[in-house]
Amino acid sequence: MTEKKNLVIIGGGPAGLAAAKAAYDAGERDILVLEREERLGGILNQCIHNGFGLHTFKEELTGPEYAARYEREVAARGIECKTGTTVLSIKDRQVTAVGAEGLKVYDAKAVILACGCRERPRGAINIAGCRAAGVFSAGTAQKLINIDGLMPGREVVILGSGDIGLIMARRMTFQGAKVKAVVELMPYSSGLNRNIVQCLDDFGIPLKFSHTVVGIKGKKRVSSVIVAAVDKDLRPVAGTEEEIPCDTLLLSVGLLPENEVAKTAGVELSPVTSGAVVDDGLMTSCDGVFACGNVLHVHDLVDFVSEESERAGASAAAYIRGKSGGSDHVTVSASGGVRYAVPQKVNRRGDGPIGFKMRVGRPAKDVKISLFCDGREVAFRKKRIVTPGEMETLSLTAEQSDVLRGAHEAEIRLTEV
Repeated sequence: MTEKKNLVIIGGGPAGLAAAKAAYDAGERDILVLEREERLGGILNQCIHNGFGLHTFKEELTGPEYAARYEREVAARGIECKTGTTVLSIKDRQVTAVGAEGLKVYDAKAVILACGCRERPRGAINIAGCRAAGVFSAGTAQKLINIDGLMPGREVVILGSGDIGLIMARRMTFQGAKVKAVVELMPYSSGLNRNIVQCLDDFGIPLKFSHTVVGIKGKKRVSSVIVAAVDKDLRPVAGTEEEIPCDTLLLSVGLLPENEVAKTAGVELSPVTSGAVVDDGLMTSCDGVFACGNVLHVHDLVDFVSEESERAGASAAAYIRGKSGGSDHVTVSASGGVRYAVPQKVNRRGDGPIGFKMRVGRPAKDVKISLFCDGREVAFRKKRIVTPGEMETLSLTAEQSDVLRGAHEAEIRLTEV
């Protein structure tokens, strides 16, 4: 069964809902949102802590409250949403999905990928030891406690200082568990500094930098983990091993954009972000296919997801109306301490100001985030401190954007103040 739609949005989390709202407000009315879970809201439904919405709504909300705001906006506009529907593939903007109605194909004029991200599993980090019960990803533990009302364990070690791991250190403590330590491979945290203060320091939970878990002990259930220091090459240092008794190990070792559907469409993916390569309208290498939110690159704040996704929705609506900038782009590279910058391409025929989001590779002090066009510094932003855990932005004026669109080469890098 094939059904024609102007715009199909894959994912009903904060990115998909924001994109749907913006596309509607830009004049598009034939919109369909497909969500594989039984309700809208995405990962926010299990994020019951506060701290969301400070940028978007100028107030502090929990995750479900933030999602509910966008759900109401989408419902008020009469936008069609189908939950319990899994997208299997995309080919030439034909979206194949399966749900309560069976297998359906949606023939779309434009598609927005808003599929979110997933956690890196234990198998990706090769921890030696047994396969005993008690090893969870931090997000799984969060769902068990906040959605299912189940307690993963009582004596906990957390590997990785990503934001979910830091938040779960506090959450487990609230539930009566003893968090023995948070162990971080790098000499700096990959999470927001505010979460280190509010989730670890406030509860006296130790954070061990330049350490990792090298072994897991236990038969039916984890009984302890072996922690060791690492050298500058991130290799465990012999003789530094420490055994920490525990019944639970939580893994907060990184997030990856959920791009399996994007691969079926032939979307070009970045080797750095694992998300799509996009232009300043957030269109991917596939004509009429856009990407936004954590499926594009992993964000630290949902407010930034909403902002980016609203831009994708407006761009998709313009594309459907035939207002596309064409295929002539200037490529924007990242170097000199900047791991990546999004968008990676800028349409020469576009208009209006351009904004970039990026992450650095290591902490640095007293630097400038600079945009160079044909070797000349066109724009910069001074920063006292930059860290990998916090996304950075560089917003261009309309005049600076015009210079970029006319450049042969463009690069974003860190420079000294």
